[in-house]
Amino acid sequence: MANDDFSNLLKFLQIRFKNTQLLSQAFIHRSFLNEVKAPLKSNERLEFLGDSVLSLLISQYLFLVREADAEGDLTNLRAYIVKTKSLAQAAQRLNLGKYLKLSKGEEMGGGRENPQLLANTFEALLGAVYLDQGMEGAKKMVDRILLPIFEDEIKHGPPQDAKSSLQELAQEKLKQSPVYKTLKTYGPDHAKQFLVGVYLEGKEMGRGEGSSKQEAEEKGAKEALRKLTF
Repeated sequence: MANDDFSNLLKFLQIRFKNTQLLSQAFIHRSFLNEVKAPLKSNERLEFLGDSVLSLLISQYLFLVREADAEGDLTNLRAYIVKTKSLAQAAQRLNLGKYLKLSKGEEMGGGRENPQLLANTFEALLGAVYLDQGMEGAKKMVDRILLPIFEDEIKHGPPQDAKSSLQELAQEKLKQSPVYKTLKTYGPDHAKQFLVGVYLEGKEMGRGEGSSKQEAEEKGAKEALRKLTF
């Protein structure tokens, strides 16, 4: 693909890529390689790089704007910002699913709307931007696309998650902690899904499904909180 193929995306990002091959690689899912004979590379290495760049940029930003926060507070807020759901939301703002190169099976399975896949693509694109435009270009992308989603959380801190709320409540009322058990894991390696059960006093209080154990546990904790009557 040439710059023209990504014209709307680059216009929104206010970036002009020098290496269009690098930009194209950011959208090649590994499933696509099984159906083409061209010597292409998937976006996984760019995703790896983008993940590290994103962590550094968010860490630096929070360090500067949240001067009163301790290390633990900064870590929690960073995790809240860079989680799969957040990155998928940023990817949707950029309509990244439109540009993905997928296998026919992945396409039919809704790959263009898959939150995990979209989050990975956002990181791959950030990695490509970093290599092509340097850290300033990567920072520009994060500042324009990701940080505006979290203005309130950056100012006031993230809302307490359901797992923390359930932990506090269970300790207060039952003097024990919730137990989380993975009941089922399914799906291909690149899009695994987890089913987790939440237990109090040996009784199942909720279940949650998600693309990570953390997401599934959070959903299960929300259900448990709704069921608790004490």
